[in-house]
Amino acid sequence: MPTSSESRSQSAASGLEIRPFRALTYRRRDPGHLARVSSPAYDLVTPVARDRLADADPHNIVRLILPRCVAGEGGPADGDPAREAAAMLANWQGDGVLEREAEPALWLYELQPPDGAPATVGWLGAVALPPAGSVAVLPHEDTYPGAVEGRRALLAATGTDLEPIVLAHDPEPMVAELTALAHRGDPTLELQDSDGVGHRLWRVTDPTLLARITAALRRTGAVIADGHHRFAAARANSLTEPSREGSDAVLALVTPMGPGGLRVAPIHRVVPELPLDAALTAARQGFRVTAVPVGNGDEVAVVAAIHRWLATVDESGFLVTDGHQLYRLSDPSDAVLATVPSEAPPAWRHLDVVLAHHGLLAGLWQRVDDQNSVLIAHTAEDAVRSAVDRGGVALLLRAPSPADVAEVARAGARMPRKSTLFVPKPRTGLVLRPLAD
Repeated sequence: MPTSSESRSQSAASGLEIRPFRALTYRRRDPGHLARVSSPAYDLVTPVARDRLADADPHNIVRLILPRCVAGEGGPADGDPAREAAAMLANWQGDGVLEREAEPALWLYELQPPDGAPATVGWLGAVALPPAGSVAVLPHEDTYPGAVEGRRALLAATGTDLEPIVLAHDPEPMVAELTALAHRGDPTLELQDSDGVGHRLWRVTDPTLLARITAALRRTGAVIADGHHRFAAARANSLTEPSREGSDAVLALVTPMGPGGLRVAPIHRVVPELPLDAALTAARQGFRVTAVPVGNGDEVAVVAAIHRWLATVDESGFLVTDGHQLYRLSDPSDAVLATVPSEAPPAWRHLDVVLAHHGLLAGLWQRVDDQNSVLIAHTAEDAVRSAVDRGGVALLLRAPSPADVAEVARAGARMPRKSTLFVPKPRTGLVLRPLAD
């Protein structure tokens, strides 16, 4: 007869294992306070936004997820950001700013976009890290070792999952049925973020319902929608500290793939210190380059033209701009297409982001894909502004579809880093998961 740990590994190998946990939350739960102390995910926070969030409240979660060794932020400025975050977290708990739930629970999480789009609803819990070779949780993007180590050090120092990753699971009718059943009464936590997204969470402790939802999710596998570096950090931490209680799981919001789930938004690139003329001259060696009218040529007009293009479905290619002029790159040459590895699965080879990275960025522009040579921008506005500020060009890309992402993951392939932006995003700081019960 298998032991409980063996049974746990077997179930995680074939499907998702989600566990209730004793959450750590802010003691004050009024919507205004939660909006003030919460934050977007760490990788969406710019340095300017980080300062603004930290200044908004002395207990804003950004001080933990993006710690700085600065005296006055709540911890010893000893030169180790992870240790500073751990000290600060301990102080907040000792001062009663954060409190631990007495009973394990799963959290039903609803995200309502402001544009009238259907709400995304999922379950927040501790998801077991699958064993090697499992298809229970599939990544689809590359990661940076340095970024993974930074998240691992923070996790190890604090002993706490400070923010959830997001998983998109296979369709399972029973999950939808049980979600509707739990979706009743007043929420435990709620707020509206600065983008107008409504966040509502229900704490679920009913043993029968928990048993049914965990059994239903065990019949599904999932793709990582957001949090590849945090997932890799959790796995690395589990190998570094295998005996540490709770290190065999990661805090995750589990949402359906398809209706009721997430949408994919584009992520753009910025190449600093690349003049537009030089970028276009190189691009013409492998693409047709066409000027796009932008009115008076200011940044506002350029961004408006980019949004119009992103909303179309009948134009392929990419856009390139220096913030004043805008060009479309289309019809890649055979030489450009040949830069995409032929041994890669078909689901991967046809993606715009793959062609952009291999054919344009690495091939024609001869840029190494690292955090200094190719910057990431999550909006057209940020891409254009960054291109202007850094004396370079922005490369605007369309998003892959959720089906494309799932197909790539199931083929065992990886997209270039930061290829997908699943939206809407859960808010960081509403529910934390200490590793130890």
